[in-house]
Amino acid sequence: MEWLSAENVVAVGTAVVGIVASGVMVWYERRVPRRKRIGYRVQMDNPIGDDGRSGSVNGRIGWFEEAAGMVGATFVLLRIENDGSQGIARDDYTGPERHGLTAVFDQRTIRGVSVTQPTDTDHLMDHFTADRGFGYEGDTLRIPRVPLNRGEHFKLLVLLSGGHVGSGIRLYGGLREGEVHPNRSATPDDVPPLFSRAARLISIMLTVCVVTLATIVVVRDDSRPPIGCAGGTLTVTGSTAFAPVVREVARAYEGECEGATVTVDAHGSTAGIRELTAAGTAAKKGSPPVVALSDGPKPAGLEALRENRVAVSVFALVVNDGIRLRDLSTADVRRLYQGKITNWRELGGPDLPVILVSRDANSGTRQVFQRRVLGRGEIENSSVDCAHKDYPTAPVVRCELDSTDQVLSTVAATPGAIGYSELNLADRAKGLHPLDLDGDPPSVDAIEHGTSDYPYREIEYAYTYGRPPADSLVSDFLTYLTRGNGQDVVRTHGHLPCWSPEGLRLCQTSPSGM
Repeated sequence: MEWLSAENVVAVGTAVVGIVASGVMVWYERRVPRRKRIGYRVQMDNPIGDDGRSGSVNGRIGWFEEAAGMVGATFVLLRIENDGSQGIARDDYTGPERHGLTAVFDQRTIRGVSVTQPTDTDHLMDHFTADRGFGYEGDTLRIPRVPLNRGEHFKLLVLLSGGHVGSGIRLYGGLREGEVHPNRSATPDDVPPLFSRAARLISIMLTVCVVTLATIVVVRDDSRPPIGCAGGTLTVTGSTAFAPVVREVARAYEGECEGATVTVDAHGSTAGIRELTAAGTAAKKGSPPVVALSDGPKPAGLEALRENRVAVSVFALVVNDGIRLRDLSTADVRRLYQGKITNWRELGGPDLPVILVSRDANSGTRQVFQRRVLGRGEIENSSVDCAHKDYPTAPVVRCELDSTDQVLSTVAATPGAIGYSELNLADRAKGLHPLDLDGDPPSVDAIEHGTSDYPYREIEYAYTYGRPPADSLVSDFLTYLTRGNGQDVVRTHGHLPCWSPEGLRLCQTSPSGM
């Protein structure tokens, strides 16, 4: 088919009209570009007791009649949603307080709050704790820094007294490169209009253009995959700490790219590098469909492996909640992992023996810890069950486990235990807490803005064997992970994407000097 054929002219013209219409719609709806948006709407504001505005007396029985303060009580159902085009991470909230958002109920007093969320977002409940700033006082409700993927929401059912139905309800808070705004909805069944009338007309025009273009494409060739997608199978191996990120990115990519299958099989950074090297050697020519994730750079001598810098990952030392310490010096950490400190009372903690819960030799998290914090290797393994010494001459109990999840669950269940983990997983775990090092907290936000010298961090690498073809699934998936929608997932999981403005600066720094 020639370039100036009727089909191509119509297709290009339709695409241009569609792009222009899309640009006009975006300009119209977002005079100031704000891709991160939190919307809120009051879905219910009903009296339990007497309706102060109309003077009527509502019928009540049971607890609503017997409990004190119900005469002027009201129920409010407040829905908070990410209705922007990007995911929102905890660090995107910019307020100086520990919490992220504040709701004010004018002329009313808060008596109780219940949190609900869709069944597929159970992880959001981990953030609604007093330690994360969740609480209320008077007419003010403090809402934690809850990370929300695009389209996610949660609801707050608030019991109030005083005032009356219809009193003002406001939600405010700082959001980096975004805004908090009210949406129009009076009841749970109301669906707020997504666009104004003018924008809807533009959307109809855009839809007609897209349908026309799609019809031309289908008539010409129905077999091509979408632009930027590739079919086939891909195996991602390596880091267990970064595996949750890649699993979510893989599901998103498979949903957008029909015919692509991405399997995440993580066994540790070192094991992943070995698996990739073996697959490349066995392939004889070309690049095998394998990507190895590594917490830190590859070992020397593996020139055939090609690196892609994905994100800055922050790790944390974690201790059982029975150890009330919140900060350790790097010198004390080194003495702990040399077996020179055997009881926590030597550091001002409880009278408990030190138990070192470590990762196996394949772990990139362990290698980063040894390289960035200890400056040397750990002492030898002395326990199989993480509870008893296998030989009495060992200075402390030290065991090795296969995954980050195993380390976290063992530290949480073992008095006197200390271990290490990727920060986001550590923050979500119960029964343990992360430690500051030399007074610097493990904080992605502080590192991103250059206000912290926290040492336990590293660049997350994705390695391929040689250079994969530009149209291969390996290349397309890595582009999606590092520069496409995968960046939102990386940020939501508490990592700093290398292709973000601050990430570019940090990821260009050599590993030894980052």
